[in-house]
Amino acid sequence: MVIAYIVLTSWAVVSVFPLYWMVTTALKPPTIVMSLPPEWIPTSVSLNNFREAFANSPVARWTFNSLFMALSVTAFQVIFATMAGYGFAKKQFPGRELLFWVYVSSMMIPGFALIIPLFTLMTKLGLVNTYLGLIAPGLSAPFGVFLMRQFIQTLPTELIEAATIDGCSELRVFKDIILPLSKPGIAVLGIFVFMGQWNAFFWPLIVINSSKMMTLTVGFALLANRELRVNYGALMAAGTYMALTQVIVFFSFQGYFVQGITVGGIKG
Repeated sequence: MVIAYIVLTSWAVVSVFPLYWMVTTALKPPTIVMSLPPEWIPTSVSLNNFREAFANSPVARWTFNSLFMALSVTAFQVIFATMAGYGFAKKQFPGRELLFWVYVSSMMIPGFALIIPLFTLMTKLGLVNTYLGLIAPGLSAPFGVFLMRQFIQTLPTELIEAATIDGCSELRVFKDIILPLSKPGIAVLGIFVFMGQWNAFFWPLIVINSSKMMTLTVGFALLANRELRVNYGALMAAGTYMALTQVIVFFSFQGYFVQGITVGGIKG
């Protein structure tokens, strides 16, 4: 038991250390960011790296763009995935299993293989450099359907049958029974999707071509090109700013997240 605690504690320290190094580097004075030997525990705190990262940059607009993309995609994926997961988990119709596994198998297609077709489609639809073009490819995803189907399968079918006998419509069954009982699964999916979209870089880089439409990931990537040298302190400050939102989201829904993972583990 003692050995297990030592191993787990050591692994936790190793996992948290990059985050610690990012935050402490962001708070170091610029003159000692690249000092050798490195200063593991800062002796002085400075916000100059944050000022440099935010100087002459529309960070507020980039933050809005990132939040809009992440929240919109998360909301649509949660709605679509829960509805599809309910259908695949509790409804009987011809070809259900075949259709489900064909759809889920599309996860094996590399995302980069879809970039050119997606960009061509966005160009023909006139959605390049628009919010709709930014969020459209992520509105639905097979992973979310798979996750919600597996979770909804754990819900008792008797509740749905009893509600149907009492005269509830399909919409009311979904709204009053499936959605409330699926909160842990929805929280897990929501956290995964939000963090994935918040950190998305390649698609926003491709579909956006103006500064005011950039997300934080794309906008802060320009920090490396402002000068002949890379400003690591400013980059660490930008990373700390972006990570703060993810930490807040995760801890806000931590209870549901742990509950959802636990239910899935028991089911398996």
